[in-house]
Amino acid sequence: MGRLIAVQEPIKAEQGKKNCWEFKKCGREPGGAKAEELGVCPVTIHAELDSAHGGSNAGRACWVVAGSLCGGTIQGTFAQKLHNCWNCDFMKAVKQEEEPSAYGFSHTRLGMERTIEKEKASANSSFDSVTPVQPAQVRK
Repeated sequence: MGRLIAVQEPIKAEQGKKNCWEFKKCGREPGGAKAEELGVCPVTIHAELDSAHGGSNAGRACWVVAGSLCGGTIQGTFAQKLHNCWNCDFMKAVKQEEEPSAYGFSHTRLGMERTIEKEKASANSSFDSVTPVQPAQVRK
C-alpha cells in the first residue's frame, strides 16, 4: 500500500513575496501552463513547509525539496543540489528579503520547520492573551 501524503493547492505567498514558480515563471504549479506537459513540480504541493519564509507550500523553500524541477532538470537531493541553489537568483532574493526579518533566513528544512513552529506558537499565545469583551449591561 502507498503512503498518504497531504497535498495543498498552491496559493499566493504573503503580500509582496513571490513563490519560486511565480519568480521563475516555470508554469509547473497545478493548473500552470506547463504542468500537463512537464508535470507538477513537487515544490508547489509540498505542504509540510507551507508558510516557510512567507511562501505557499515550499514556494520560498524550494532548495530543500528533493526532486524539485529547476531549469528543466530534476535537482536531486538537498545535498546534491544545494551548491546550485546558492547560485540561484531566487534563493538569493529570498535570503536578502528574509535575513532582516524577525526569524531570519534558514537554508535548512529543520531550521524552517522550527521557525514555522515558533510562528504558530507566537500566533497562538497572542490569541490566548486577548481579553474577551464582555457584553454591555442592559439598563432597565
